[in-house]
Amino acid sequence: MSLEVKNITKTFTTSSGDVTVLKDVSFTISNGEFVSIIGKSGSGKSTLLSILGALDSPTSGSIVVDDANIEKLKGHEQTKYRAKKIGFVFQQYNLVPNLTALENVVLALEFGGYPAASRVDRATALLAAVGIEDDQLTRRPSRLSGGQQQRVSIARALANEPAYILADEPTGNLDSVTGKKIFSLLHDLSRKQNTTIVVVTHDLDIAGKTDKTFTLVDGKITTKTRS
Repeated sequence: MSLEVKNITKTFTTSSGDVTVLKDVSFTISNGEFVSIIGKSGSGKSTLLSILGALDSPTSGSIVVDDANIEKLKGHEQTKYRAKKIGFVFQQYNLVPNLTALENVVLALEFGGYPAASRVDRATALLAAVGIEDDQLTRRPSRLSGGQQQRVSIARALANEPAYILADEPTGNLDSVTGKKIFSLLHDLSRKQNTTIVVVTHDLDIAGKTDKTFTLVDGKITTKTRS
């Protein structure tokens, strides 16, 4: 399996004219690779991640995931692609505030069509795997630390066994020690479960430890492979 980006361009129309944030971007990510995307604010990193996850569409170019051209999928097919293939991890965690940690993961399983009888057991196992303690399962997000909330969001991202995890500044709201723990957790997922992980980050220390680093400058991309 692989993810291949071919000649992606993204242009936004604003009141002051068209702004092109991605210019003829091409790269390939192999199955199980851990990839980082770095660049200055406004360089198009998050836009690129949204396009990879079919949350946005390119102005031109294509994204081929496991031989499927995702920008040509119909609406319901893109929804299925996101539910089955992609797990999202966000800087702001994006947990449902009135649900417990366990309920947040169960909800993702429900959306993914996971068998109802097994959802609680699967959610409990996922949360344990990312380091959530038993007494934290019934806590709402407001009663969890930032690191705990991010762990819950990672468990939620893993709920439906996605082939790809797309993480937008997953350590951005965390202290350095907790951030390193979250990075290690993602790294382990890549190595042990062969999950392909793409991380947008400002943390050059993290970027330097991934298999590949894509740098966005003026809408164009360069690639550095870790030796």
